[in-house]
Amino acid sequence: MGVHLPRRIAFLADYPPRLCGIATFTYNLYQGISAIAPESNYLVCAVNDRNQIYEYPSYVRCEIEENNPDSYRQAADFLNSAQVDLLCVQHEFGIYGGTAGRYLLKLLKDVRMPIVTTLHTILKAPDPAKRLVMDELLQRSDRIIVMAEKGVEILQETYGISPSKIDLIGHGIPDIPFMDSRFFKAQFGIEGRFVLLTFGLLGPGKGIEYVISALPDIVRQNPNVVYLILGATHPHLVAREGEAYRESLEKLAKDLGVKDHIIFHNRFVSDDDLKEFIGATDIYITPYLNEAQITSGTLAYVFGAGKAVISTPYWHAQELLAHNRGTLVPFRDSVAIAQAVCDYLDHPDQLAQTRQNAYALGRKAIWPAVAAQYLRTFELTCYTRQEVPQVVFGDCTITRKPIDLPEIRLDHILKMTDNTGIFQHAVFTIPNYDEGYCTDDNARAFLLCALLENLNHPAPRDTAIDCLATTYLAFLSASFNRDTGRFRNFMTHSRQWLEEIGSEDSHGRALWALGTGARRAHNDGHRTVAATIFEEGLEIVDTFSSPRAWAFTLLGLHDYLHITEHYEKGRQIRLNLTQKLLTLWKNCATTDWPWCEISATYDNARLCQALILSGHASEDEDALQTGLNALSWLASLQTAPEGHFRPIGNNGFYRRDSQKAFFDQQPVEAQAMVSACLDAFRITQDPTWMREAHRAFDWFRGNNDLGLPLYDIRTGGCRDGLQPETLNENQGAESTLAFHLAHADMRYVQQIVVPPIGATL
Repeated sequence: MGVHLPRRIAFLADYPPRLCGIATFTYNLYQGISAIAPESNYLVCAVNDRNQIYEYPSYVRCEIEENNPDSYRQAADFLNSAQVDLLCVQHEFGIYGGTAGRYLLKLLKDVRMPIVTTLHTILKAPDPAKRLVMDELLQRSDRIIVMAEKGVEILQETYGISPSKIDLIGHGIPDIPFMDSRFFKAQFGIEGRFVLLTFGLLGPGKGIEYVISALPDIVRQNPNVVYLILGATHPHLVAREGEAYRESLEKLAKDLGVKDHIIFHNRFVSDDDLKEFIGATDIYITPYLNEAQITSGTLAYVFGAGKAVISTPYWHAQELLAHNRGTLVPFRDSVAIAQAVCDYLDHPDQLAQTRQNAYALGRKAIWPAVAAQYLRTFELTCYTRQEVPQVVFGDCTITRKPIDLPEIRLDHILKMTDNTGIFQHAVFTIPNYDEGYCTDDNARAFLLCALLENLNHPAPRDTAIDCLATTYLAFLSASFNRDTGRFRNFMTHSRQWLEEIGSEDSHGRALWALGTGARRAHNDGHRTVAATIFEEGLEIVDTFSSPRAWAFTLLGLHDYLHITEHYEKGRQIRLNLTQKLLTLWKNCATTDWPWCEISATYDNARLCQALILSGHASEDEDALQTGLNALSWLASLQTAPEGHFRPIGNNGFYRRDSQKAFFDQQPVEAQAMVSACLDAFRITQDPTWMREAHRAFDWFRGNNDLGLPLYDIRTGGCRDGLQPETLNENQGAESTLAFHLAHADMRYVQQIVVPPIGATL
């Protein structure tokens, strides 16, 4: 190889023993390159999709937790310190964490070596989230490798990438000899039968049901046909739905009377075993349902082995099977599949010629040939980086790096929860049964569960969050008194309600949680119950006098109206409550006191947040600007001379023309500020608001008047407040939930927002 071949090359992807086509691809690429260029050093950075540790080979030097954003930054630090000269990235949206896999960008923006990215999926019409990720991925990559001409075309037309930055290298395949299928059939007990094969991880997008539906017509003409479905169900699908898809295929086969002509081989086979199965195959079928599939490793594998292929016309198949190298059939067309199979069976000469054409082209794609092409790309990349250095990283000082968030730890919330709900108070870290439960805290807890379900890195696992959400929602349902249309608030440990009607604020908090749950909960039953109670308890808020109850309700309506666009009653109530808040501002605010009341008391930022969200959603510029201006004033008011966050204390609050109370500082104030500032950032894209959110969140972690952390990393609890000389060491529900709600909001915004290159937050 040439003088510019990098000394140390790292491969970033998922990796065996993880069961994934890209893992297999990366393994074969690693083996192929290291075999023909042993003078370089190689390592793998593997992405893990589960908590259990995989037993990787020794050259896997770095592991990334797929859904942990911090893990990507730590991997970047490792790659830099390991003096890697080139990073080869395998990209598929689904194998990296964050919305559309955007956590990968956290790594790419911090590494200091050239990047070569192989695109396994290229979308012609991506949704906004995928488009944002793809644009930055392409910008940060020195060179791009695609596996089909269609990929080159899309990168130029859709993403504006110069062809000089793109290399076309086909999907690698093993070097399998061209042999008659009869030599392999006896070992599987299918000698004398004509074998159709589909293999790969099973899932609904594979379209296997259309081949099964074609079998009755095929078998009528060719009774000795057997259809072999080889491969395990995708692990992520098993985790969500079990084997429901495979079972539906088996039921279809029985219903159609072809169960004796189908073999399910439910496992992920090794390369050596796979060669045996392919050797026994006469016709390979890929009935995939999505045209926008730019590459298929299984298709390349079987095609290169010289097998006749029948496929739906996704992009990779269109290119590979052109010029009589296979047969294309329409999507979701069982009749066409049956006809194509029977045509091959009726014309053995045509079948043989198709096989020979495929095998001849496949010789150009065996792994040694593909590896040599990759090495040429690596050489060119390193040479180009030397000649024209790519300046995209900026400095890596602490102030420029994204905030590092702690792991999600719900131990204390679990300890504070029984089968009725979450307890209000704790004595140090021990639940205080004497104080019982309240709707306020169970609403906060249900809200937290809804937010955690929309993170890519929840903890504990989703099933535990689902159980907690069920408990808290059941409490909210029981607290709603349908005779009065109001929520009760306080319940004793013996499950006795202490009032018939709770506070207006507790009613508003309950609606806020229910409206959010109706939109964001993953459990269908939770969404339905939340929506029902939300609508039952909504209308009465129009009669309330509490501005915070209005604000909490507006926050719930903001989410609820996303799923019920034509809910006119809800839209009207949003308008009414927004105008009530604006009227308060106009009647009270002055130049020196831009606030809606004569005192700034508790949950202050929620008033601003409600106006910002409602004003933006209803295109009410007056409401939006009032909310932003008030939040800006509140941020300045809650900044200590040293620059850290100092919330208004609840020991006197802050009355106009009076002294502001500095203590006791409450976690709910920091939480409200975090949430409101993040919403302001999402709407305005002004990085000032992101900085304010970070500052308020850091109050929990010790950047405060006492320099002491309120969040207890050992327990997952949060102390109840900051007093003049010490902390309130009790870890009650309100304070603990305040931290975790702020934490979830911070994680969510990191999940959907990655600063553009060169930006500073």
